[in-house]
Amino acid sequence: MTVVLDTSAVVALYDGSDPDHGALAEWVEVADEDLVTTPLALAEMDYLVRRRGGDPGRRALWRDLDAGAYAVRWWADGLAETLRVARRHPFLGLTDASLVALAGIVRTTRIVTLDDHFRSVPTPGGEAFVVLPADA
Repeated sequence: MTVVLDTSAVVALYDGSDPDHGALAEWVEVADEDLVTTPLALAEMDYLVRRRGGDPGRRALWRDLDAGAYAVRWWADGLAETLRVARRHPFLGLTDASLVALAGIVRTTRIVTLDDHFRSVPTPGGEAFVVLPADA
């Protein structure tokens, strides 16, 4: 099953000192999911993983990207859909709005995140998000 991947989860995965690192690492270890994100979130991940974990963290992220641990997806009207979501829910910002739009494209309600604000936003299909690993 496809699961949308948020920046907050990735940063915690690559920062061993993060209080949520253990729970996320454990979930990723046992999850048999296709993890997918957007280019907007990937840019955030690259910046924040390097900021928190230095070059070793960034290299580990890049290795995992090379190995196919995470897919990056964009589509022809991705920007238009992202802007529609952001205008409906301006507190999200463009990166998180792109993840909501992506959930509609890949037809999932599941998102790996530490951000509770995804609980207050429906998927494009009108369903509530299943927030992982909290709801696992």
